[in-house]
Amino acid sequence: MTLYLKDVTKRFGKTTAVDHLSLEIPEKEMFGFLGGNGAGKTTTFRMILGLLDITEGEITWDGESIGYSKSHLIGYLPEERGLYPKLKVSEQLVYLGKLHGMTRRQVLQDLSYWLDRFKVPEYKDKKVEELSKGNQQKIQFISAVIHKPKLLILDEPFSGLDPVNVELLKEAVVDLKESGTSIVFSSHRMEHVEELCEHLCILQKGKQVVQGSLREIKQAYGKKNVVIHADFPLAFLQQHAGVVQYKQLMDGCALKIDREEVAKHIYSELAGKGFVRKFELEEPSLNDIFIEKVGASYE
Repeated sequence: MTLYLKDVTKRFGKTTAVDHLSLEIPEKEMFGFLGGNGAGKTTTFRMILGLLDITEGEITWDGESIGYSKSHLIGYLPEERGLYPKLKVSEQLVYLGKLHGMTRRQVLQDLSYWLDRFKVPEYKDKKVEELSKGNQQKIQFISAVIHKPKLLILDEPFSGLDPVNVELLKEAVVDLKESGTSIVFSSHRMEHVEELCEHLCILQKGKQVVQGSLREIKQAYGKKNVVIHADFPLAFLQQHAGVVQYKQLMDGCALKIDREEVAKHIYSELAGKGFVRKFELEEPSLNDIFIEKVGASYE
């Protein structure tokens, strides 16, 4: 059940929010969306879900458009959380679960599993407004997955969570993927996308500027990072052929080089000059790639 977007465009009056976006989101994988505010991520999600009409192009899942008849197969965690504050957690989940075709008994059984997993079993009969923001987010996540969707769309699922709860949620997302759920998610934290996703798309002003497998994107970028810790000055490396960026560190330097072979030449040049405690060649980070392609750091 692969999800395809072909030349998808969304205009609001004279403003183009998404501009001829074409993607293939593989089945049973995690696909990451990156982009600053206004890049078009949430608009794309809403078009996939059928909440917004497409101006041009088409979206198909398993060869068909996504309509209300498929809603029981899809889970959605919106960036703007939407729980009913006065309802108890159990009442809320029973209501939402029934909308997806579940029985009350099924919902309560699965709710107990998730509350135990998130270490908050006592929240079952609490009103949503009595919970902290982070714990409301856990309940919102449960509401998106309790009906065991085949396609799960998560819009900034980790925002506002402390590190312990981020790890709890990440483990749950990975387990869902391993059990066969296709997951599309956006995150303001590039390391999350880097850690979890095999494929990704970077959007800027509605256009895709990078798209493909994480491994291929890093290989195509070309540049590498070198970190050197040594007991002698390294400033002379600023002038070395192939070094495009030099950053002084407390006990060494961090270099950006334009190709991998440059590292070998630098290593040879260090020989005999003193003790080198660390010489590490690193893949470029997603942040490096984002800055080059979009022209700004992603905060």
